[in-house]
Amino acid sequence: MNEEILINVTPPETRVAVIENGVVQEIIIERTARRGLVGNIYKGKVCRVLPGMQAAFVDVGLERAAFLHASDIYCTSGREQPITELVREGGEIVVQVVKDPLGSKGARLTTNVSIPSRYMVFMPNMRSVGVSQKIEDEDERVRLREILARFAAESELPAGFIARTAAEGIGEEALRQDMLYLQRLWQSIKEKARNVKAVEVLHEDLPLGLRALRDLVGPEVERVRIDSRSTFEKARQFAHKFLPDADTQIEYYPGERPIFDLYGVEDEIQKALRRTVELKSGGHLVIDQTEAMTTIDVNTGAFVGHRTLEETIFKTNLEAAQAICRQLRLRNLGGIIIIDFIDMTDLDHKRQVIRALERCLARDHAKTHISEVSSLGLVEMTRKRTRESLEHVLCETCPTCRGRGSIKTAETTCYEIFREILREARQFDVEQLLVLAAPDVIDRLLDEESQNLAELEQFIGKPIKLQAEALYTQEQYDVVLV
Repeated sequence: MNEEILINVTPPETRVAVIENGVVQEIIIERTARRGLVGNIYKGKVCRVLPGMQAAFVDVGLERAAFLHASDIYCTSGREQPITELVREGGEIVVQVVKDPLGSKGARLTTNVSIPSRYMVFMPNMRSVGVSQKIEDEDERVRLREILARFAAESELPAGFIARTAAEGIGEEALRQDMLYLQRLWQSIKEKARNVKAVEVLHEDLPLGLRALRDLVGPEVERVRIDSRSTFEKARQFAHKFLPDADTQIEYYPGERPIFDLYGVEDEIQKALRRTVELKSGGHLVIDQTEAMTTIDVNTGAFVGHRTLEETIFKTNLEAAQAICRQLRLRNLGGIIIIDFIDMTDLDHKRQVIRALERCLARDHAKTHISEVSSLGLVEMTRKRTRESLEHVLCETCPTCRGRGSIKTAETTCYEIFREILREARQFDVEQLLVLAAPDVIDRLLDEESQNLAELEQFIGKPIKLQAEALYTQEQYDVVLV
């Protein structure tokens, strides 16, 4: 598979696009004012302990206090202890962000610190070693596990290591240099923690441009193109030190045509913000993102290209499985995901659709898990969520519908106005009433509802004047007593 990574930089924003075989598969956006916090290490102050929830809230200098559960606190005894025995209100604590603030929720914290580098993840205070599940060769897994076990045994302090996917085939000396770098970094973090008072940042993860090199560049990536000269220079320096094999793959893109226009990335971003995704067959997906979960509904639409209905449904579901995997990555949808494929009666067709979904998800950088098909025919799955979705990064709640996704019709608003007029006329003795409303509502009052308005005017015995307000939304109105 041919992969290419595009890095587009404007001073307040960095954007990364992952291209596979000429198709945009993933988009990551980071803004200076709202840079992701995952991986950052803080010296925080416990501001509230909640024994009932076995959790605490910790001030790490963010807009909202961050959440720390008892199960995420490192304990030397190895057994679970009550939160009241682990932390105290006003106490200082070193923590790491594992989930960015999402919506109304604060950041999620842990004291089980892990620091990634190119080839491995370093876990202070641990003695365990592990190997990325994406390394499938059993001999290579054994080799890496033996090397990491030696590193952990040699370490003066308790230390655990996980070999990342990029470690596959890498020599022991390169891995050792990576390990030494991580240990020096941890020593400097501990030294800073001893010398500063809470609340303070002890360590920040790399900016997105360099993080993309560290996390995304592998043997399958043919080149990395960057349209910022300064970011390109930093990337070359970073690669020279940590990614010598990738040094020649990094290119500066000086073209007049915007780099994201090369593969239509801007168009893909706009499409990824829509609720409906069209399939080539004529079917479509409907994606609804809520606070608790994301639901994806598969529809055949105009697709009638096969001999039988069952065959049509099967082909649509197969295409939908591929499209869903791509949309999960493009939109960075995480948490609980419910997929409503079109009902299939053939058991073999069901198995093939699930296998197609699993094959496509294998290329996802985020950890995913598919459960069995439910009794209602729904596929339930999870995708690890650590940062905000594309929609949450680029959009805000509509001030007109306030997130409902719909607004009241002009007819509904007219009837609400009628009820308000009756209420006001009974309560107050006035000469006339003035209705202020959106132009479409006023037009309906003067046209389809004119007879009803005339009868209401006769019933209350007061004249009713109408005035269109261009700045009013279709749900907004005022009944003014004159």
